[in-house]
Amino acid sequence: MSRRRVLAALLPSLVLAVLLSGLAAPATAEHEVFYRFTVLGYVRDARGQPVAEATVQVVRDKTGFSYLGVTDARGLFLVLTRLGDESVGEALTVRQGTTERRIAVAFDPTNHTDERGTRVDFEGARAMEHAAWFRSTLLNVVGVTTRH
Repeated sequence: MSRRRVLAALLPSLVLAVLLSGLAAPATAEHEVFYRFTVLGYVRDARGQPVAEATVQVVRDKTGFSYLGVTDARGLFLVLTRLGDESVGEALTVRQGTTERRIAVAFDPTNHTDERGTRVDFEGARAMEHAAWFRSTLLNVVGVTTRH
């Protein structure tokens, strides 16, 4: 068999081996703490009553990419965004209906243990950020604030 035919016969196997090795190679998991920023909060009407099934949109202003969440019966929403360490200081717009709040992404990029995020509440036509309430709200909702 000629050298050319041997190479032609082996080429598909070599390509497959390279592709499979790339799939098996360790990759940084995007579900890790340092690749996400969580925006959570509550949507309430002007009387303070929870609004169920309301859509909340979080827009990454730098790219225009948006992430969506929907409130539960308590008016609670939770939106996970893909933001890495380099995203500190970026602007996000959090919107519910016609009400919106622009926030700056804030976290310690050296901390890869604690969850990163903020809390934004909508009440009637007002939107308020309560960054200091993020950890306690997350703990109440999912029961964990750190990666084990």
